[in-house]
Amino acid sequence: MLSPVLIISISIVAMEVVLGIFGNGFITAVNIINWIKSKKISSADMILIFLSISRFILQMTILMHIHSLYFADEFKLASMYKAFGAVWMFVNHASLWFSSWLYVLYCVKIINATQWLLLQIKLRMAGMVPWLLLGSLVVSSGTSLPLLWITPSTYICSSTGNCRENSTAHTTDWDSSHLYLLLLYFVGCFFPLVLSVVTSALLITSLWKHTKKMQYYVDTLRDPLIDVHLTAIKSIISFLILYLSSFVAQILLILSTSQSKDDVKVAVSLVVVGAYPSVHSIILIIVNSKLKLAFRMLCQHLKCHLKNMTLCLIL
Repeated sequence: MLSPVLIISISIVAMEVVLGIFGNGFITAVNIINWIKSKKISSADMILIFLSISRFILQMTILMHIHSLYFADEFKLASMYKAFGAVWMFVNHASLWFSSWLYVLYCVKIINATQWLLLQIKLRMAGMVPWLLLGSLVVSSGTSLPLLWITPSTYICSSTGNCRENSTAHTTDWDSSHLYLLLLYFVGCFFPLVLSVVTSALLITSLWKHTKKMQYYVDTLRDPLIDVHLTAIKSIISFLILYLSSFVAQILLILSTSQSKDDVKVAVSLVVVGAYPSVHSIILIIVNSKLKLAFRMLCQHLKCHLKNMTLCLIL
């Protein structure tokens, strides 16, 4: 029977997943519709489509992870366990790469480039984006497919496919499968993590300096352009906090075995991991003018629809 803290955490994660499904689904739908209408797509919109789809799949794997830990015995089958782990690792690493490229694109567009190399990157970034996305998928495959050859020692599986927990294993043992999983996770996350931190730091520094200059030359205390820059800074800081906290939480989940689970640690880790793809999708909608306008139009449409339904019921 699940403890109260786990029941609460699972309920919170379920709400986060619903929020994330709406947010990421909305981002994907808006950008694809605009792509179909205009017959063209910007580099940022292309990255957003890949990012939102990968996060949608990632949130499904979060639900499957909860299912495999506490509810579904069929996930204890070795083949299912390995396949689930490979899918989770792939979409997790891919979404990290996509979010990193999004902030690299923002960094290239916003920061004034004076060096030759930076100027060349700025001029060619639009053409590089499809190849960067494709390369991210290839690299993510390289850090996830090896999981298919790992046999999880947490369970002893018979030839018929029935599995039971290995009661002889010590709860604090660091077996090769857990070390291999942790190593693949670190390898797949290290470079996009460094890239995200560096580009985000450059963006925050550049935007902050620009905001200070604008405040010096502008007489009004609340200039709209200053507010835009401050909003961008807040969104980048929020992204870093969510990103780094999710990174730590996922490591804690990897270190948690099914024989020795600290309920509080697992509960908090699940909530933090589920928050990152959900909350950041909402932040992207808020700071993106096109997505924000589309959301307002959707709300107005729903409001009119509900009003018409209410009038029909009254009449």
